[in-house]
Amino acid sequence: MTAFDRAERRAWAGRAGAYAAGFAKLCAYPVPRLLDAAGVGEGTGVLDVGTGSGAVAAAACGRGAAVTAVDTEPSMAALAARTAPAADVRVAGLPGLPFADGEFDAVVGNFVLNHVGRPRAALAELRRVTRPGGRIAVTVWAVPPAAGQALLGRAVQAAGVTRPAHLPTLAPEDDFPRTEQGFAALLAAAGLGDVRCTALRWEHRTTPGEWWSGPAAGVATIGQLITSRPAAVVEEIRARFDALCSEFTGPDGVLVLPHAALLACGRA
Repeated sequence: MTAFDRAERRAWAGRAGAYAAGFAKLCAYPVPRLLDAAGVGEGTGVLDVGTGSGAVAAAACGRGAAVTAVDTEPSMAALAARTAPAADVRVAGLPGLPFADGEFDAVVGNFVLNHVGRPRAALAELRRVTRPGGRIAVTVWAVPPAAGQALLGRAVQAAGVTRPAHLPTLAPEDDFPRTEQGFAALLAAAGLGDVRCTALRWEHRTTPGEWWSGPAAGVATIGQLITSRPAAVVEEIRARFDALCSEFTGPDGVLVLPHAALLACGRA
């Protein structure tokens, strides 16, 4: 694993509950489109990589698929097993999957490629465990981010906080353009055929308290950045966050946050 992979493992350790209470609801939006792109239906043998709260696994089970789901974080795997009791849920994940070559008809990864240090190698591993001709479908967040997606980062920046050294970024040679063309090219370079990429846009409805709760508990990179600061700095970030929320808050007090992601698929 790379330094980025190790940092990601630390960032998610024990945080399944905090993730499920906030960000998981956001990440569930692409699930039906993701399963459609992978051709998941009755009797499909599907692997859900980086299952998180188990939303993808549960939806695939609901379609009558034979579902295996993995996550590197034990608390996530335990949560997913409760969410999708019909799935075979295991603690495992990229960069090395404990499955035979061509074991699955379809493989899906909902935002998992955001959390691996070598996305090209990860896609090669997804292709390895997919049968020839089977479909792979994956999502990532788009760059530049949509306005709602950037809200927490703007609050951190407004408070004068910079990314600490213990939170590494991807090595330049491992990164890729988070655009439709860039993401499609990544899949094609991994040897997938019939590659397609679509931009997804939606408005996520939440509350300021719910949206702050995940980062305040250390969820994801933004949470690690916030919780690594002294209490006084965290209070300043929260004050900036509260002020910026006014741009997205309706008269009912609900935040309406525009988000954008990319959905790409191809054949093994």
